[in-house]
Amino acid sequence: MQSKRVYLGTTVLRFLVPLGLVALGAGVALSTRNLEAYNRSPYPLPPTPRFNARVTLPDEATPWIGHARVPVESKLLRGETVADVFGKLGLQGTALRDATDSLAGKVNPRSLRAGNRYSAFFNPDASLASFEMTLEGSGRVEMVRHGNEWKSDWQPFARRVEVRALQGTLSGSMEESIRTAGGPPMLAYRLADVFQWDLDFTKDLKTGDRFEVLYQEVLLDGKAYDVGTILAAVYDNHGRLHEAYRYGDSGVYYDGDGAPARKMFLRSPLRYSRITSSFNLHRFHPVLNEYRPHYGVDYGAPVGTPVEVTANGTVVSAGWDKGGGNVVKVQHGGGYLTAYLHLSRFAPGIRPGARVRQGDIIAYTGATGLATGPHLDYRVKLRDTWIDPLTLKSVRDEPIPASRMASFRSWRDNLRAGLRTGSLPRGLQVPGLGPETQIASGKAVPGSSRGSQESLAR
Repeated sequence: MQSKRVYLGTTVLRFLVPLGLVALGAGVALSTRNLEAYNRSPYPLPPTPRFNARVTLPDEATPWIGHARVPVESKLLRGETVADVFGKLGLQGTALRDATDSLAGKVNPRSLRAGNRYSAFFNPDASLASFEMTLEGSGRVEMVRHGNEWKSDWQPFARRVEVRALQGTLSGSMEESIRTAGGPPMLAYRLADVFQWDLDFTKDLKTGDRFEVLYQEVLLDGKAYDVGTILAAVYDNHGRLHEAYRYGDSGVYYDGDGAPARKMFLRSPLRYSRITSSFNLHRFHPVLNEYRPHYGVDYGAPVGTPVEVTANGTVVSAGWDKGGGNVVKVQHGGGYLTAYLHLSRFAPGIRPGARVRQGDIIAYTGATGLATGPHLDYRVKLRDTWIDPLTLKSVRDEPIPASRMASFRSWRDNLRAGLRTGSLPRGLQVPGLGPETQIASGKAVPGSSRGSQESLAR
């Protein structure tokens, strides 16, 4: 049996538009415009379903191609199954079951998620002829119907990891500054994670701060898909330099002298938010309309934002606490206790006696109790006295042992060179990241400010 390479053009149409009313020429024109718009998309690009695909079809399956160039495209809805989708596309009974079984032979139905995009092509008689579904970050399944049978094929995305170097100056938000420098805005959140023990991204950053980042970028089919691991980062916070170098199989970050970035307390219980009210012993209460002490820091955030415990400890209470609404209290070493107020709900397993580790999600923000809007009231008590969380001093973890310092310095120097030049030695293995992330090449992000100012890396 001979096979042909057949091109399936694409155009996004409403699900119920009759295919017979769409002229083929209009479909081709729209496909061209969509492709041009895609190629002009600003960096970084989102995961991209490749509905413009070439699939191999047997000769007897090709007569319908000329009439099926315009697909119907949609996405999987929450709670919807593949069988539901095929039902909407007109399949019933045995035909529906056969299509579902064929897809399940290539993709585990449990791996499908709401938002997965699919494309369906129809014969002139409106019967389903072919079907494609894209799994974000993974690949796509292609199904072609000929006769009463389906031929399915799984096409994984070609995954490649490249090293990028970025250099910029803070002007506006961190996301905007990174985008201006030529990088993906998601990098701002990864940086917040790296410096979470030293910098509170909700209050410490200042206009004019400078930053450098050496990071991995994940590409799928040659298009930017995700931000990988940050290998090194330097942040000049108004003259105070913060360095972080990823070293060792455990992926711990250390400063330039080998001291770990990790400390007893996180700077903030929320990954990225804004401070709406500070610690104040004489604050006017917006609900009670009277002056009374405010023993915490309020972080404005949408309902449902994950709340992370700021240090290792034991949950002492999790429940309703009058004006505080839903509250979690955690006891830590050294006489410290932290409290998290106005929560919408608690995370699974959070109950008195539960052990938690720094960074664990213990609850979600809300507006319960005496609150004018959704936020988190975060409090810290040292023995019997409430203290300002923003002035909390943390103790560092153990530094790198003397026996490993020579190895660390060599690796640190490679990363510093990468921050300056945008490249690393060819074939250099990144500790703890596996062979697939060996650095074959590295380069500065196009449009970055590299070369316009002296590097922060020493």
